[in-house]
Amino acid sequence: MSPLARRRLGRAALNAAGVVVFLFAVFPVYWMVTTAFKPNDQIFTTSFIPFPSPPSMDHISRVFTKGVAGHSIWQYLFNSTLVALSAVVLGAVFALLAATAVARFRFRFRTSFLILLLIVQMVPAEALLIPLFTMVKRLGLYDQLLGLIIINVGLTLPFSVWMLRTFVAAVPKELEEASWIDGAGRFTTFWRVLFPLVAPGLVATSIFAFITTWNEFVYALTLIGDQGKYTMPVALQFFVGQRSTDWGGIMAASTLMTIPVLVFFLLVQRRMVSGLVAGAVKG
Repeated sequence: MSPLARRRLGRAALNAAGVVVFLFAVFPVYWMVTTAFKPNDQIFTTSFIPFPSPPSMDHISRVFTKGVAGHSIWQYLFNSTLVALSAVVLGAVFALLAATAVARFRFRFRTSFLILLLIVQMVPAEALLIPLFTMVKRLGLYDQLLGLIIINVGLTLPFSVWMLRTFVAAVPKELEEASWIDGAGRFTTFWRVLFPLVAPGLVATSIFAFITTWNEFVYALTLIGDQGKYTMPVALQFFVGQRSTDWGGIMAASTLMTIPVLVFFLLVQRRMVSGLVAGAVKG
């Protein structure tokens, strides 16, 4: 086999593998959306029905009109949005400050601190559940969205700091030194020089924090007792009964739950791509 044919064969194999991975990732989303618009007889049939025929809005309208567990679906979407956006904003501020300190300053136990960030990420969420529940209870934040926001900030912060450190380290120190020579203070240099260059990385880490917080279930279920304060992942459990499961309702609510994530991603996708590329320049 000639080198040209070997390269073409290898390229075809890579493309085929990419298509398989794409289909594997997209199929659950496709099945969720199509099931949301299928009538019950098509959902529970043993025959494969790729698309609803005809499409039905019964499950979508029922989720909107009847709500979930006596509360409007908009209430759960509002709770999830509030918790996710608050965790993203607070986490971005703390992560940027911590990443700047780690990347720009040399202090004792700096390497140990970075390793500790990775170790924290390896600890299962279930192992932290009881200590965090006790802490939240003693602070009077049980059944409060503020307590859930603080917990989610802590859960996403280690990865955000580690990732942002790479972006801050990629910015040449000479730019900051030139700003100081021109008479700018440390805060002005940070805000006008460093922050715009690190902003793409901040967007990339914010997407990770948003998706992680938006999909979080265990802590939202444990730390919130009032059903009216539940987030969307917790609200979905009410479609599962003791004797039956409302698959149409689950798929309809899950489809609605996916829309804010898609909107958030579409708003920041350009900066996300540039941020990922910039973060790969220097480690």
